[in-house]
Amino acid sequence: MSYSTVSGGPGLETAAVTAAGAGRRKPARFGRRQLTFDYVSFLLVFLGLPLAIFLIFVISPFLQALYYGMTNWTGFSDTMDFVGIANFVHLFNDPTFLRAMLNNVVLAIFVPLITIVIAMIFASMITVGGPSQGQVRGLKGSSFYRVISFFPYVIPAIVIAILWNMIYTPNGLLNGILGVFGIDTNQFAWLGDERTAMGATIFVIVWSMVGFYMILFIAAIKGIPAETLEAARIDGAGRFRTVISILLPQIRDNVQTAYIYLGIMALDAFVYMIGLNSTGGPGNSTLVMSQYLFRTAFEKGQFGLATAMGVVLAVVTLLFAALVIGVFRLIGGKDEGGRA
Repeated sequence: MSYSTVSGGPGLETAAVTAAGAGRRKPARFGRRQLTFDYVSFLLVFLGLPLAIFLIFVISPFLQALYYGMTNWTGFSDTMDFVGIANFVHLFNDPTFLRAMLNNVVLAIFVPLITIVIAMIFASMITVGGPSQGQVRGLKGSSFYRVISFFPYVIPAIVIAILWNMIYTPNGLLNGILGVFGIDTNQFAWLGDERTAMGATIFVIVWSMVGFYMILFIAAIKGIPAETLEAARIDGAGRFRTVISILLPQIRDNVQTAYIYLGIMALDAFVYMIGLNSTGGPGNSTLVMSQYLFRTAFEKGQFGLATAMGVVLAVVTLLFAALVIGVFRLIGGKDEGGRA
């Protein structure tokens, strides 16, 4: 039996050969994994099943709606003729539909913007609006303000719409209160005048939503370390500067989510519009696409055309969400790791 001349005897020779073989071994390819039962079942349950549900209940109905939007289906017959894009051409030549789309765009711009600004003001007052000296804290009795401001959100939207419809009537509460303060409105119909109908509608939607998003922003602000706010106060930053330079950048993701949700709600707004002004307002000043869709389908029996309106509304909603995300990426940049 021969021994190696390597110092240390045959044990070190074996170790050296093993190490050399390991060095020549090809590295495992990235992403390669043995298909075990656990791994396959994990993929089926947590990837395959959600994907199947998404395809069945989201993608499939949308494709079906797209097909129905290219037919002259009446909604109550078994037969339908394929008309291609004729319904979509008709929609974009219909001045009533274009006015409804414009009204939706106005709501999608102003409702989220006004709601978020007011909610942010209230949230900052409750969290950092306390004394200017000492520890950073909110207003005294902030819990009471949270409950009161959140109360409108728990009321069903149709109830809110009907309630404010009665308040806005010529003999309603609003004109009565203004009369007490010496303002003679001459029984003005707030929802019956084209100059005020949309503004009055936006006020109702904002009033019903601002409390919820105030609570959302309060929860987000509570997650900011107190030391950050204390440091800003020591450096002499006022409340406005603290909100703009510290609070808003820290809760930017929450603001983005709120803007998208509010915009999607404003692009629909069917319940509010039906309860406030079921006819679409004077000169269709408050008519929205979902309201016109309902009228086209169930009053005129043109379900194919109404479905085409639904497809347009869905596309506008997706474009709105993509636009908001793009704007927030542009003005906020990217955080570490590439996350917007």
